[in-house]
Amino acid sequence: MSNKSSQNNKPVNPCKAITGEDTRLCYPHVWELYARDGEKQKYSCCAVFPKTDLETVEQVRKAIEAAYKEGEVKLKGSGKSVPPITAIRVPLRDGDLERPDDPAFAGMWFINAKTDHAPGIVDLNCEPILDRDEVYPGCYCRISLSFYAYNFNGNRGIACGLNNIQKVRDGERLGAHSSAADDFGGLGNGDRRIGADEDFLA
Repeated sequence: MSNKSSQNNKPVNPCKAITGEDTRLCYPHVWELYARDGEKQKYSCCAVFPKTDLETVEQVRKAIEAAYKEGEVKLKGSGKSVPPITAIRVPLRDGDLERPDDPAFAGMWFINAKTDHAPGIVDLNCEPILDRDEVYPGCYCRISLSFYAYNFNGNRGIACGLNNIQKVRDGERLGAHSSAADDFGGLGNGDRRIGADEDFLA
């Protein structure tokens, strides 16, 4: 897979990044609010992209560094100094180290992103996608992300907000869930129809 670059792929906001076209959408809760037990409901997804996509990796790292510099006061809090970026949590995570048993994360970086507001979800023509089945775990998307510092009860780090999603192309569906088309095929494409004289359960 090629890593295409474009001037439109470079956001002006230094704390913002837009992933490349080889990014896969994982664990998407982008149509409705979702939360685990005890958490605040949010829209969320996991962006998974190849370590070979150097443009996305560089853009994300620069956005994290910008968020760190912008949030130094918050990160310092009541302490005497700002902790180094290597001492706080950052959202860019190594799939080989953290998800070694999941083939979808092999050779990948991943970022978990959340938002309180419904993300815009569009196609290649920037037209809204209305069919929810078009956006699923495993499809390829460009994902707009924003990074910001947090300091909550002494837990300090850089978090990632989800902005918008642009579906680029289809991909192998991840997870156990299959589509109706995968399960049943298309009877209108040459498949033999089941007649009254056939045993459906045979």
